[in-house]
Amino acid sequence: MLALTLLSLLTAAVALVLAVLGWRRTPSGAGADSLPADLRADLLGLRQEVATLSAESRQTFRHLAVVRYDAFGDMGGHLSWSLALLDDAGDGVVLTSIHGRSDARTYAKSVSGWASDAQLSPEEEEAIASARPKR
Repeated sequence: MLALTLLSLLTAAVALVLAVLGWRRTPSGAGADSLPADLRADLLGLRQEVATLSAESRQTFRHLAVVRYDAFGDMGGHLSWSLALLDDAGDGVVLTSIHGRSDARTYAKSVSGWASDAQLSPEEEEAIASARPKR
């Protein structure tokens, strides 16, 4: 048993020494310049594609929030709601659906820069504030 333990320790020590030697022999300047030309071209293409996707994603509705509530005091169940759909600049729309006993009405109000030119209800303002990223 002792021999097996010593053999395991010796094997681990040899592996560690070999790993350190291999790491020390790796050129410190090994970066994109040391890659073959086709891999450098692929790397550049991938970087450009990531930059393009990142720029496009800023204009998508990534900031969402829903506020549910009772629009009328005599009804329960939180059937009315306001939904904010906004991009990184705070541009987008707030959709509101107000449910009554016999009908439901839906409204859409545009939002620009986290604010709207239209009069917003407290629930719509809450939805926009909830969608806004915390800094």
